[in-house]
Amino acid sequence: MTALSMRGVRKRFAATVALAGVDLEVAAGEIHALLGENGAGKSTLMKILAGAITPDAGVISLNGTTYAPRDPIAGRDAGVAMIYQELTLAPHLSVVENIRLAREKTITRADATAALRALGLTNSVNTLVKNLGPGERQIVEIARAIAADARVIVLDEPTSSIGPMEASRVFDAMRRLRDLGRAVIFISHHLDEVRAVAERFTVLRDGASVGTGRIAETSDDALIALMAGRPLGQLFPVRTWAAGGVVLKIDALAGDSLPRDASLELRRGEIFGIAGLIGAGRTELLRTIFGLDAVRAGHVRVGAWSSSTAQPYLNLRHGVGMLSEDRKNEGLAQRLPIATNLLLSSLNRHARHGVVDDRTLARASEPWLARLGIKAASPLRLVSELSGGNQQKVAIARLLAHDVDVMLLDEPTRGIDVGSKAEIYRLLASLASQGKAIVMVSSVATELLGLCDRIAVMHRGVLGAARAADAWTEESIVHAASLGTAKDVA
Repeated sequence: MTALSMRGVRKRFAATVALAGVDLEVAAGEIHALLGENGAGKSTLMKILAGAITPDAGVISLNGTTYAPRDPIAGRDAGVAMIYQELTLAPHLSVVENIRLAREKTITRADATAALRALGLTNSVNTLVKNLGPGERQIVEIARAIAADARVIVLDEPTSSIGPMEASRVFDAMRRLRDLGRAVIFISHHLDEVRAVAERFTVLRDGASVGTGRIAETSDDALIALMAGRPLGQLFPVRTWAAGGVVLKIDALAGDSLPRDASLELRRGEIFGIAGLIGAGRTELLRTIFGLDAVRAGHVRVGAWSSSTAQPYLNLRHGVGMLSEDRKNEGLAQRLPIATNLLLSSLNRHARHGVVDDRTLARASEPWLARLGIKAASPLRLVSELSGGNQQKVAIARLLAHDVDVMLLDEPTRGIDVGSKAEIYRLLASLASQGKAIVMVSSVATELLGLCDRIAVMHRGVLGAARAADAWTEESIVHAASLGTAKDVA
């Protein structure tokens, strides 16, 4: 039975055509993957479904009945639930209070408990949401949709900020929704996740639906070609250069809470991968190396310079730069132009008598936009107007513009589409071939295995043995992340 049908949906914003006649059909009791690169139209289509945007044309029906919500409340009342990347829970309230929020008259405590039980979450309904893990919070959002009797549930990148173990719990919850007869729309940039839970897919490109079918009958190459509009060839570049001498060395490094004990040597021209579960201390390790978090014990050595009290400005002076995993709040100043963001750590080089001129910054940034293939109408446009992949390139370009030799990259491909990921992979490999040394934290094992020279796994704040990438498998990485591994190098 068809739960949702969207036919010929169109939407234009001024001169920009966001949707050019999209078709989407999702059955009850189905997990349907909605795929496409950033800017393909997925968000606009789902906002129309939710009632947040009114389409210019098209016909939508829910369970065979014409559906034209005037606002998100009407969409919710009709049985559509949206679960966004940024969760909408109140952390200071209990689980049951969050599930009943704004629906206290229609959702009882028993309803909330039954919804949680249906998803396998056994925590007390009185537990404060702030005391739950990220994966459990996602499940509370899903339970809220069940308690509200939503028939169509959209999950937008539900695993973007959780680790593999928590993601598996979310996937279990999605399967339970399917078994309950709900229609689930799953938006993800990770094809391995899509294959794990979805039965069918629809691909959007440039505001149009360009393909639909069964996941099991479609190869990754075919899906990527549909999304990108071109075959991408080999996703990960082939290594053709050798690593050089040691440029960064950390010895028994410890922070205030995390990391507890981390040692590594990074060589020129090397991409060094760090795996681990959420909360293992990977981000804290990079922040401690760079000096954003205090060093409690151990040393950081860059070339001939060594310090037990690392400071960001000293690291930058000695050629070490860091890319934050939180692109929106830490990595970029969203309300500033692209050029300003790109040159933010080196503005003094472009100042005249202490004044920085926008036109000067624009001219200085243009070579970097061209070098990294950053697609922007002008360097003076706000960085927030760029796609996720182009924003990430701006953040990387800032490190290059500062002329750093050591790059600490925390989840550099999080939240970007597969085409942009391939471009980032090629960029990082090119930088390594030029002698840049890269430490890369990633929650995606296949990414680390495909791109890195060596990999170490972090477990409960301790960085384990560094081994050649071909000495690891996805299974051994997950095992080490969950249970730990020997610390001395194999």
